[in-house]
Amino acid sequence: MDIPRMGVPEQLAERMSMAEQHEYLRARFSRRTMIRGGAVTLGAVAGGAFVPVANAQAAVPTPSAVGAQTAVSTETVDGALVAPFGRHLAYGNDSRTEITVSWQVPVAVKKPFLRIGARPWDLSRKIEAEVRTLYTPAGVGASGDHTQYYLHAKLTHLRPGQTYYYGAGHQGFDPAEPHLLGTLGTFTTAPAHKTPFTFTAFGDEGVSYHALGNNSLLLGQNPAFHLHAGDIAYGDPAGQGKSSDTGFDSRVWDQFLAQTESVAKSVPWMPAYGNHDMEAWYSPNGYGGEEARWNLPDNGPDKKNLPGVYSFVYGNTAVISLDANDISFEIPANLGISGGTQTKWLETQLKKYRASDDIDFIVIFFHHCAYCTSTAHASEGGVRQEWVPLFEKYTVDLVINGHNHQYERTDVIKAGKVTKKLPIGGTAYPETDGVVYVTAGAAGRSLYAFSAPLSYEGHENEVDSVASFINTKDGKQNETVTWSRVRYLDYSFLRVDVTPAAKGRTATLTVRGIAETGAQVDHFTVARKAK
Repeated sequence: MDIPRMGVPEQLAERMSMAEQHEYLRARFSRRTMIRGGAVTLGAVAGGAFVPVANAQAAVPTPSAVGAQTAVSTETVDGALVAPFGRHLAYGNDSRTEITVSWQVPVAVKKPFLRIGARPWDLSRKIEAEVRTLYTPAGVGASGDHTQYYLHAKLTHLRPGQTYYYGAGHQGFDPAEPHLLGTLGTFTTAPAHKTPFTFTAFGDEGVSYHALGNNSLLLGQNPAFHLHAGDIAYGDPAGQGKSSDTGFDSRVWDQFLAQTESVAKSVPWMPAYGNHDMEAWYSPNGYGGEEARWNLPDNGPDKKNLPGVYSFVYGNTAVISLDANDISFEIPANLGISGGTQTKWLETQLKKYRASDDIDFIVIFFHHCAYCTSTAHASEGGVRQEWVPLFEKYTVDLVINGHNHQYERTDVIKAGKVTKKLPIGGTAYPETDGVVYVTAGAAGRSLYAFSAPLSYEGHENEVDSVASFINTKDGKQNETVTWSRVRYLDYSFLRVDVTPAAKGRTATLTVRGIAETGAQVDHFTVARKAK
């Protein structure tokens, strides 16, 4: 039996674009059926999935300016009975001076705000929060009628390298009250100068015991920030339609943000968007739900269609988030949505960062793999066609992907060939050698498989070649590759230690694959002469 994907029959979802799926759902669940106790789903005409409440007075649905004909309920509960949850941080365009604190409340509250200060006993600065309300009606997947209240406070003009204390509140719940000081969180802005730091990364997390296990280890790495390479919560388990999936459930996001809060409340959690992050109900591009939940840098090429494309700088390292749904031949729901502007923007960013005296390393992360030998998705031809030539032209230092639920690391690659074998513990020099690619998609979802024997630190099993395939515009094409160096099949994440150096000396990225058990399964170094 075909199981609907967010209410779109599977046989239709597989051949519809994301915009067509959105139109189908909006037609099926008309405005007449969206009325729930006076609340109305918003943005169907305006093109949005959520409505920011301009005056930030109450976290309740707000009538659309383009046709909500039923009065919206503003009924709330006693705010003293409601506590914020799911706190998560994200940098603004300037990681030294801008951070957004985001959170949820389970029911509508009045006058949400954020308190912030340099000391926990001095939270005198109070900032109104922006409310983004996301409503999912019964019939769209398995959610039932469900309203989610996401709140965001964007902080600017912060001091570089400064630790701040903050508390999320609303009328009836003031985190500055002595009995609520235990609800405070902290964050530290990026430094003004080059300094050693650590960041972590993975993809394909979802909600599971293993995801929680990885999160428990993440915080112990003391990362400055965390990169999530797509397929974040799996509210949509189908990811373009598979008969074994049970349908979209918006409530999974509540579980996910509660699960990650232990890390994300103090470590900026920077996501890229994968195929499971396109949710057709909320907007034509599938990202309306994401825009309600996250407040990311808005310096990308196309905020309307590609809200998950952006960049930021931390110390001597530039980080770029890309949206591979735009160029994916395997899962084409959003294929070509940017009209080529993303690739043009990418080259502009790479050229700018390579010319900067302040930037030594460029790290790029996105979902679909450029190079992977998984038996599930393997490699994405769109990435190799559109972006890999730019990675090589501008000698990108590290590319991090998800999509395939395992850990795999390549040798150093240029023009599709191995330019240098990179054994465990080896060193790559991108300026002369080429690019190293890491698939770190074992954050928490069920694992995939390899066709070749496993080979990882302490259990090395070198093979001359691996049989795999690549997804092209004409379908899957088999290929035999020689670049697969490390293959590990259990839950894991990446730790990257960045060590700057004086001008003319060698700066390094030390990259480690860390298993959920805490064991190290891979390590290598990327080295570059500091500017």
